[in-house]
Formats: sequence, structure tokens, C-alpha cells
Amino acid sequence: MNESMHVVACAHGTDDQDGQRAVDCLRAEVADLSRRRGIDVRMHEAYVDVQGPRLDDVLASLPVGERAVVLPLLLSTGHHTQVDIRRAVRSRPGTLAAAPVGPDRRLAVLLAERLAQAGLDDGDRVVLASAGTRVARGTEEVVQMAAWLGEELGRPVTAAFGAAAEPHVRDAVRHHRAQGGRRVFLASYLLAPGFFHNLLTRSGADVVTSPLLPSGLVAECAVDRLAEVLHLASHEDS
Repeated sequence: MNESMHVVACAHGTDDQDGQRAVDCLRAEVADLSRRRGIDVRMHEAYVDVQGPRLDDVLASLPVGERAVVLPLLLSTGHHTQVDIRRAVRSRPGTLAAAPVGPDRRLAVLLAERLAQAGLDDGDRVVLASAGTRVARGTEEVVQMAAWLGEELGRPVTAAFGAAAEPHVRDAVRHHRAQGGRRVFLASYLLAPGFFHNLLTRSGADVVTSPLLPSGLVAECAVDRLAEVLHLASHEDS
């Protein structure tokens, strides 16, 4: 593939400095892996909340007539993909939007690794903890990730949310406490440290795994999303 275009890697944004560094590293990994896979990218950073530069401003600054792709560094469909990113993309001709990084079965493998590193044992209960969204498709995607993680672990995994959707993470932890079991583990389905990961640490679980970053797997998933939208666009152009 010999594409040369602007790629706007759009993350949520966070005040957490460790979270900012993790996303910066991911963006650099995505740019490097894209080029190694033959996608000639000019990478830009952008955010939909908390941090700048804002996505609208980045797109407005790009040269008129040059192609661009917004690559969401987000794990699932939600308000930011369906409203913020979609609106920004429509505001600039020649701009495409890739799908979010997840759901992706490889992320279930990564989550299972995080749980193993945290000491998951027989008898422990597992909750997949996501930030949460009111968008039904996004909730379904998290439930799918929980099912894939359950297959990796060979045990049931409950999907829960930090906000906007049910069950809430705290309620899922309480439920497992009532059912018995030695410990309750939260598998953090978040990219990086920040507000929502801090909420998980106050949920009452025995163990909370670290976020998905750093991991080369996340960059691989993101580059696949970029390649998919470019492949689709090339077929539409032909």
C-alpha cells in the first residue's frame, strides 16, 4: 500500500501525566508501524476532551485538498466517535474516520496477560471494567470483549462500566462478593492511567490490573483499523 496522507490520531485526553506519556508513545508506535507496513503517514495528535489540540482545530489546519484520516485512539464506539469525531470529519472534505481500536480479540489476549501478571488464580472472580457509554453499540462491544476474555481465561467474565451504562463497576464487585469467591479482579479495559482508572481503584475490588498501555498489540490493532479504512476507500474510488 502506497498511501501518503495526514493521519490524525485522536485520543480522549487526560490530566494524568503518565496517561499522556502512554498515549504519546502509542501515537509514535502507530506512526512507525504504519510506515513499516507501507502506509506513508504524516501523523498529528488531537483530543476530544481535557487536552489540546482539539480535533476540530487540527483538521481545520490541514492543507485544503489533501486527504486525511481520523484514527480514534479509543477502545469502543461511543459519544466521541458517533458525535465529536463524526461531526469533525464531515466538516472537512476528503477526510475519513477509522474505527476505534477495539473491540479486537487480540485485546482479550492482552487482558488475560495483565490478569496473569496481577496474580489471578482459580476461584477468583473477574470483571471487565470499561469507562462506559450510553451508545448501545459501544456497550455491546464491551460485552463482546468480556466474552472473548472469558474464553481466554476459561471462566465467566462480567462486563461493567464506570459511568453511563449498567452494571456499574461497584455493583458488579458487590455482586461477586455476595456470590463468594476468594477475590474479585478488575481487568482494566482502559488504554492508560487517568480519571477512569483511578475510579476503578476505589471500586472495592481486591485487584485492579494496569491499563492496556504500554503494549505493541494496541498499536497493531490501531494500524489495522487505519489499513481497513484505507482499503475501503481505495475500493470506493476505483
